[in-house]
Amino acid sequence: MMANLNARNIKCSQDQPMYNYCLTDANDDSDAINPLDLITALFHCSDPFLQQEMVSKMSMCQFAIPLLLPNCDTQQSTLMLWAMRDLVKKFRPLAGDRTFVEGRIVEMDIPMVSFVRLGESSLPKSQTLNKLLSNPHQHNNAFVHRDMECGDVPRRISDGLVEVSWYLPCGKTNIDMFTQPVAIANLRGDGRLFKTQMSFLCQTSAAVFIFSDDLEGDLSTLNNRESRAELFLVTNSQSKTFNMETLGKHKVKETNVIIKKKQNDAEFVKALFFHVNSAIGNNPIKIKVADMAAVAGCGIVVDEDCTECRNGKANAEGITGSIQDVVKFKEDQLPLHGKIWKRISQIEKERCRMRNADKGIEEYKSSLKTEESKLREEQQQKAFSEAMVKFTAGISESGTQRLYFLKWLKIQLDTLSRHNLSTLRDQYKDCCRNTPQNKELIADLDEQISNCSLGPEHFFRELGQLYECAWSLPENNPARQQVQHLPALCAQMLLDGFPVELVDGDASNIPMKWIKEVLTQLHQLVDTKSKILVLTVLGVQSTGKSTLLNTMFGMQFAVSSGRCTRGAFMLLIKVSEELRSELKCDFIMVIDTEGLKSPELAALDTSYEHDNELATLVIGLSDITIINIAMENSTEMKDILQIVVHAFLRMKEVGKKPRCLFVHQNVSDMSAHDSNMRDRKKLMEQLDEMTQAAAKMEKKEAYTKFTDVMEYDPDKDSYYIPGLWHGTPPMAPVNAGYSEAVYEIKKTLIDCLQTSDNINRINAEGFLRWTNCLWEAVKYEKFIFSFRNSLVADAYTNLCSEYNTWEWSFQKEMNSWLLKKETLISNFGMTGADDQKTYLRDHLREMNTEASGKLDEEEEKILQNLERYFKTKDSSVALVEKYRKDFKISVSSLRRETESSLKSSLLKAVEIKEGLEQVDMINNTMTENIEKKVQDLVQSCRKRRENVSDDDLNREFEKMWKNLVAELSSVELQKLDVVKEVLFELNSHFQRKSGDVCKKLNEADFRTAGQKPFKVQTSWSWTSFKNKLFSINPQVVCEAIIKDCESFVSDTVKNNKTYHKTYIKEVLNMIDDKFKEKQVSPGEDCECELKFLICWKAAVQFQKLHDRFISDSDPKIRLEQSKEKFLEEFIDVFHDTDQCLKKAVEFTQDCLTPAVKDYITKRLGSDIADAMVTGDEGVNYSTRTHFQFALLKQLLQEDSFEQFKEYTHNYKTFVNNWILDKTIETFSLDDTWQKLKMKHLSEVVQKVTDAITRAKEETEENTEMKMFIQKIRADLKDQLAFQEDTFFITLKNANTQQFASILIDSLSDMQLSLSDEFKSPTSQEYLREAIRQLPTKPHELLFTRLFGCGEQCPFCGTPCEAGGQDHKTHFSSMHRPEGLGRYWFEDSKMLVTDICTTAVISEGTFKSSESKGKYHPYMRYRDIYPNWEIAGDPSMEASDYWKYVLMKHNKEFAEHDDAEPADIPPAWKVLTPTKALIGLRKSFNMGQTNLKKTEKCV
Repeated sequence: MMANLNARNIKCSQDQPMYNYCLTDANDDSDAINPLDLITALFHCSDPFLQQEMVSKMSMCQFAIPLLLPNCDTQQSTLMLWAMRDLVKKFRPLAGDRTFVEGRIVEMDIPMVSFVRLGESSLPKSQTLNKLLSNPHQHNNAFVHRDMECGDVPRRISDGLVEVSWYLPCGKTNIDMFTQPVAIANLRGDGRLFKTQMSFLCQTSAAVFIFSDDLEGDLSTLNNRESRAELFLVTNSQSKTFNMETLGKHKVKETNVIIKKKQNDAEFVKALFFHVNSAIGNNPIKIKVADMAAVAGCGIVVDEDCTECRNGKANAEGITGSIQDVVKFKEDQLPLHGKIWKRISQIEKERCRMRNADKGIEEYKSSLKTEESKLREEQQQKAFSEAMVKFTAGISESGTQRLYFLKWLKIQLDTLSRHNLSTLRDQYKDCCRNTPQNKELIADLDEQISNCSLGPEHFFRELGQLYECAWSLPENNPARQQVQHLPALCAQMLLDGFPVELVDGDASNIPMKWIKEVLTQLHQLVDTKSKILVLTVLGVQSTGKSTLLNTMFGMQFAVSSGRCTRGAFMLLIKVSEELRSELKCDFIMVIDTEGLKSPELAALDTSYEHDNELATLVIGLSDITIINIAMENSTEMKDILQIVVHAFLRMKEVGKKPRCLFVHQNVSDMSAHDSNMRDRKKLMEQLDEMTQAAAKMEKKEAYTKFTDVMEYDPDKDSYYIPGLWHGTPPMAPVNAGYSEAVYEIKKTLIDCLQTSDNINRINAEGFLRWTNCLWEAVKYEKFIFSFRNSLVADAYTNLCSEYNTWEWSFQKEMNSWLLKKETLISNFGMTGADDQKTYLRDHLREMNTEASGKLDEEEEKILQNLERYFKTKDSSVALVEKYRKDFKISVSSLRRETESSLKSSLLKAVEIKEGLEQVDMINNTMTENIEKKVQDLVQSCRKRRENVSDDDLNREFEKMWKNLVAELSSVELQKLDVVKEVLFELNSHFQRKSGDVCKKLNEADFRTAGQKPFKVQTSWSWTSFKNKLFSINPQVVCEAIIKDCESFVSDTVKNNKTYHKTYIKEVLNMIDDKFKEKQVSPGEDCECELKFLICWKAAVQFQKLHDRFISDSDPKIRLEQSKEKFLEEFIDVFHDTDQCLKKAVEFTQDCLTPAVKDYITKRLGSDIADAMVTGDEGVNYSTRTHFQFALLKQLLQEDSFEQFKEYTHNYKTFVNNWILDKTIETFSLDDTWQKLKMKHLSEVVQKVTDAITRAKEETEENTEMKMFIQKIRADLKDQLAFQEDTFFITLKNANTQQFASILIDSLSDMQLSLSDEFKSPTSQEYLREAIRQLPTKPHELLFTRLFGCGEQCPFCGTPCEAGGQDHKTHFSSMHRPEGLGRYWFEDSKMLVTDICTTAVISEGTFKSSESKGKYHPYMRYRDIYPNWEIAGDPSMEASDYWKYVLMKHNKEFAEHDDAEPADIPPAWKVLTPTKALIGLRKSFNMGQTNLKKTEKCV
């Protein structure tokens, strides 16, 4: 509700133009309304609380206020006592000690002078009163008069209205009309018709001035002996009815008759003023407005007489009636939010900043937790005080009575505080004047002045602390159950328009558990329709921030008497239905804050820090921030702007870019906006400079302009408003220009909220989570912090989940493409269409080019998905805007890595194919040779004239076979010496090492090193990447690497035909990766010996693999194995036996069945991984965060030391094995394994069937069977890898149509046979072996998806969880005690309990190889590790998981690491698995939604 000085100008608008009407219409006022009628109607239509607000605004405008409100229906009047109850005035009388007097107007002893009219009067009564009340320098129309707009419209319902206005002196003789305050009452209408009102005024006034020209009429009131007031007659000598003789008949003192003669209005008003002043001085009657209720008799109703008001007052007096000393009352009745709460707040901040941690960090942190627990116990011992019991009962009443109770409480407490404050100020003034040397007394009085404030907010603070301290009790504890209903009450009051304290201004803290439950209850009360837009005002203290908000939105923030706003208060404005769709929200939350640069805090060293905290918090919460500046000169704003720029910069870093408006107050120049163009330019320059300075301080130098961090246009977003008062208070009305300017700002705000796409519309729960995390962040010292709150974490997790989906799709598509190309390469030269020797490398170049094009296409798909994601209107998207570049880089990195992998795989496939060139050539030559010789033999036998028996055919075949074998005796396959091949690779690998290593690279030393047991020598050097002394056994590390490599070699041997040089390269790379994973660097001697051993063992296995391949591929052996088949073929051809059936079955068994099995096997691994990602447990594999949560939760449930040890000491291996175990466990529960096989079987059978059908349609009936089969192979060359391990020859042409039909039938038989084979039960042992034999390991695919960049925290070894592969910053949700990373203290050998998330906010130091062995402050760890972001953890719960693990298995870890057990802090010893799980959930931000998804899977 605005305070608008022109509000009474209410003439109804006409449809026709102002000057375009007939003269006959000039006096047509049928639509006009007298302002007094409108005021009367509005008061009748308003509830008591709106009436109070209307009275307050009318008083600000210096409008007269209804004292007696007539009701034309009941003919009764209402004494508007309640409506005026909240009206506070301040003045300074000229008489006496001339001190300022402040109080509620209804409680002040102010004489009242009434003015009435009896009959007709030619004198303008209301105009005369306006002149009487106006200062010489300024005229106010306190009372509506006939010359005002619509003032001459006949009144309909307002006759009988008694208005009152006050004249209050300012203490200046050249301005004040009256030296003492005086109330002026004005009865509307003829007093003869309103005897009740006349009687009331005569009893309550010091004087009654009766205006009348009707001297012959009834003027009996002048002779009213019961009147306590002195009566005066005011008449006009110029009226037609004026007669001195008639005047003499009335028994009125001559001195009490005021006659206006031929004098101007100024002289007349001066005479009237003289009589009024005399009457006040002569008549001691002073009745408070509050006491007038006793005078009101029959016909006058008092608005405070309703039951709810009386009960509310009684309940409030039950609390305030016993208050004698405010400070003592607060100590006795409101003890919880006093010193105890302030100390708890200090502990919370100290836990964030660790300024005094002069001993072990975790031990100190534990001692803080213990102290806080004791303080909470102390709070719990202080039960509900009597005052709080009454307060809780009062706010638990029904709606209207609760409102009355709170209002009465505020009124009574303000009155009490005002009285105490006045007394203390007088004592302080007296002490400073008379005994300035008494510093202690002055300091004591100063503290009492600060603590003497008492308002409803203090009771609500106490409620919050009652809830907070009860929250730590068990759920079934009666004390906890007693307070469960309190948040719902507070939430309802927030809905009712009451401001609720967000930041406790005295303790500079947020009672987060209390606020959390209040906002949760609010969310439920509105049926989850609680989308909120937040508006905040920031500015220097006493610059009119609260007044600005009150004028703009018609609200009243809780401001204690005599003090400015402390802390921050939030208030909800419900959005109307018609605006809800436009603003896309249900409520606008307005936050009013205490002023920056407060004089009270200026002397403290932490004042700038305090302002930084508050500014960062409220700017972080707001969607639009109004920077309120009570000056026109921009050069004086520097301090506040520095604070604001820092806050905006921090919000930009977390993806929030609030809108900013600058409001310059007290600017009277109407052309200020234009004339201050240069100032605005200078302001922008200052803002840019401050942005650069702040960016440097926050280590974000990329930001160079103010507009980089927020939306701001200096021309559009700068507003100039005049001062609030038009003149000198207390008689100055509100400046009309102020209200209009504020209205324009309000319109701009609404437009911003409607049109801005950058505004996040979050609900009450989202606002709560944002508040919680933001406040945790701002409590860090110096504000150089890494801010990842739960909302940002959720948004980041969602983005990671989406990105992982796109990445998974990309990888599946490229893997499918690669599989086709590898199949094509393996079939090269086998379809009859390729010349293998000539074109294989040309095809490789074509495939590489095609791969680049395919990668471009798939990369573009991800980038488009990423752009679409960031263009969505989802409010969470803006929170992760700063990660957009990281994910784009990850896409490019993914493309590069995939391209490198694809081309490497294609080259490997080509080289393997080239390595098989000799075998393929021999196979092809042998096949052609056999076919020719058999055909020749058939022709030879048929030329004989005699009958040839089968025995003759056998003898002839045997002769031919001996000759064929003799021809092949000289054909031998080239055999590799794998040891020499491995030595060659080792030479390449060690070429940059010293000469000593190169000397050992000979076969003799290689064999010697590989055949003896490996043992780490004490003379070998061994370097750690760790940053403290730590326990590690090099022998154990090397043995683990040997074991992993042996497993890799074993799998490679099982899944390949023969040796290839890439295998030993992979082994060497694996060893280097293992050293990096273990964060150690062995010396050259150790590295050389270890690699010699592993490579020797690998060479032995690879030699066996190659030898087996040579044996299996020996043409003579293979020829002998196929002898019987060729004999049968020869006999069948000679006898013209139909071979269709036989050849169809043979082709199916020897060629198609192995190819089909290979097809299924190659695709099964990817499908298994896909099933894990998309299955019921898919959320566990959606992001690295969800994966870590699921894994760690299972570890906690099993609670096995061995498992924890493997996780912390051999993370990569453990994770790989864990994923494998989960995959096996998942697929052993149902028939998914079989279903996947059956799916691919049906798929490939259909592809073969389609290929046969196409070949059948494209060939003639008598086409050679060999050509027909080659056509089928060519059609499937990128789908099925056909083997040449068996000879398949076709010596006779057949009916291809018949052959095709039989082949399709044979294919169906094969499908049935394989289906039966696939239906066999799948035990976990079978699955483990089957998965190990798959060419594509599903657990390795999932591992690659979830392992990420592989980086681990440089302090504790926890893995990075950042999305994408090539991010610029690493982070983890949960760090752990460094003792679990095998750190011990040098002197005591005890495992370290420090956690790096606590260390980075402490004053501690560290040293590492990266710091060149020098100690470096933890708080500046990014100087050494710039790519790691370790967010400080002030809470005790977040790392409870690993604290519990170390506490539970302390001795086992110490024994395993050859160290002494850690000195466990006392707070750790009470941890349980349940508390550890709660800490795990908190660390990974597993709210209810995420938790349900994840826990369903675990």
